[in-house]
Amino acid sequence: MRSLALLLSCAAVLAAGCSKEPESTPVAAPKKPAVAQVADHDEHSYAEPQKVAIADLALDIAVDFDAKTIGGTATYTLDWKDKAATQLVLDTRDLTISKVEGEANGAWSPLQYALAAKDPVLGSKLTIETPARNAKVRVTYTSSPEASGLQWLTPEMTEGKQLPFMFSQSQQIHARSWVPLQDTPQVRYTYTAHVTSRPDVMVLMSADNDPAAARDGDYSFKMPQKIPSYLMAIAAGDLVFKPISARSGVWAEPAMVDKATKEFEDTEKMIATTEQLYGPYRWDRYDMLVLPPSFPYGGMENPRLSFITPTVIVGDKTLVSLIAHELAHSWSGNLVTFSSAKHGWLNEGFTSYVENRIVESLYGKEQSSMEYAIARNALKKEIATMPEATQALAVKPGTKLDADDALSAVSYDKGAWFLQMLEERFGRQEFDAFLRGYFDHFAFQSITTEQFLAYAKKHLFDKHPNLVSDAEIQEWIYAPGIPAGAPQVQSRGFSNTDTARIAWQGSGQLPNPQLTDAWITQQWVHFIEGMGDKLTVEQVKQLDDAYHFTGTANGEIAMRWYPLTIRSGYVDARPEIAKFIERVGRRKLIMPIYEELVKTPDGLAFAQETFARAKPGYHPITTGSVEAVLAKASAGQ
Repeated sequence: MRSLALLLSCAAVLAAGCSKEPESTPVAAPKKPAVAQVADHDEHSYAEPQKVAIADLALDIAVDFDAKTIGGTATYTLDWKDKAATQLVLDTRDLTISKVEGEANGAWSPLQYALAAKDPVLGSKLTIETPARNAKVRVTYTSSPEASGLQWLTPEMTEGKQLPFMFSQSQQIHARSWVPLQDTPQVRYTYTAHVTSRPDVMVLMSADNDPAAARDGDYSFKMPQKIPSYLMAIAAGDLVFKPISARSGVWAEPAMVDKATKEFEDTEKMIATTEQLYGPYRWDRYDMLVLPPSFPYGGMENPRLSFITPTVIVGDKTLVSLIAHELAHSWSGNLVTFSSAKHGWLNEGFTSYVENRIVESLYGKEQSSMEYAIARNALKKEIATMPEATQALAVKPGTKLDADDALSAVSYDKGAWFLQMLEERFGRQEFDAFLRGYFDHFAFQSITTEQFLAYAKKHLFDKHPNLVSDAEIQEWIYAPGIPAGAPQVQSRGFSNTDTARIAWQGSGQLPNPQLTDAWITQQWVHFIEGMGDKLTVEQVKQLDDAYHFTGTANGEIAMRWYPLTIRSGYVDARPEIAKFIERVGRRKLIMPIYEELVKTPDGLAFAQETFARAKPGYHPITTGSVEAVLAKASAGQ
């Protein structure tokens, strides 16, 4: 999960739907690697997959817009691994369980079960007694209207204002809020679904959506490839389809579909480019669903149907690295998956590296260098504020934190930086061949950092000795900070931007429009980020009069410009700030604004008032993030 989201982020904000945006500090990291390979324990799940694992899931559910619930039956085909096991343990959060049954000899019979008290992070453990070790178990359930993994929007909150909208966000551990599951990436399963809903909305899932499907309130889906629970997704609304290629296209509201299709028209080229680098695309179709602006992330890499924020549709393709990122997850993350959130860099670091390779191939080395530079500058700033224990790629087991907090810019950008170092040492041709082999070897598996290192030692490090030392590898993976020998990137475009900014700050003379008219989003981001902590009101007004940053439709610029105006006392921006954070629910874009506003009593009051108006349109995850910031500020912390 990510976007230029992280690439263009100077503040860490997470979780994919790609996905896709770190948000808090990761859990603590070990000082040393594990000596021996042991089974990875996922602290964020009650499931016991070493005893029994779901092999297939069959859903028969109804989407109820009036009640704001999803309910029905979940039927599991089970793979019993431990001959002594007689229980099936599932993860749930705020689900009402009405019945549990087991199948034996073609007949269904009630099973004893117990739903434990709710843990604020993990939800409620559902323990099902299965003395007969049933091949199939069926649970009848209903989700809560407050399900953490679902958002229900009224027609007024959508682009078209005609029909309601619903979508899920299962990463990291929110699938359990709308389906009882073994909600851990260690379990991969196929699934089918029969879904009923009101007949005027189109229902889609991370499965075999038919571009020619008719709205009739009755839908069937099949996902033949095994996926982990966080990649299961559902959406329903006023959605139409427009193709990009024979295997790719865009689902969106009618008012948005043409703009999105034009912005993302290079998607097929991205798929072909990645196939040339790392092997065939193994998910049949790659479609994108453009969600309302309340979607809390940049993107989420749900297989066959990436969820995409509309905030990257700016008309010039400068933010389509988000599409490259979510597509890259089709190899790194979806195909080869981390075994638990503490190995998050295996998903996000690899994906950020592949994303950059796609951007370089399609849009040139200069743009890819600018995006690397922005990401790494942000990473350095973030690391400077983090405890050392949270700066390592490999994350220590045992810390009970929300899995959403297990990823940061470290997972994304330090991970990508490490892989770029390896590319530089071993040569691009050799490293590309290694990665292709890695994706093939671990295809449709969930792995640990130690499994990656063992594979890399055999297939890369030992084949080319003396190109990278074991000490260097250990430092990158397990030590804090960025190693001194990390490769650097240079950008001519940023050199021009820096020169223009320095000249203006010294003379008050804005750069020649012939220069700035050619700047792309990345250069404007760099221009604003280099301004320092604050400017005079006169300076801010001069910039605003010239470049019209206030009211911009470009969220990457807005998330940097508005905090600068707040720190500088430029109150003229306030009305547009309010409009922006009321309209957009993407955490990465709005959290830096809220965090800056709450630093003063006046700003806190403004933030509270604006949030009260915005809250009905925010996703529960966004709401929780904003409420935490407001509460902390109100308490004087």
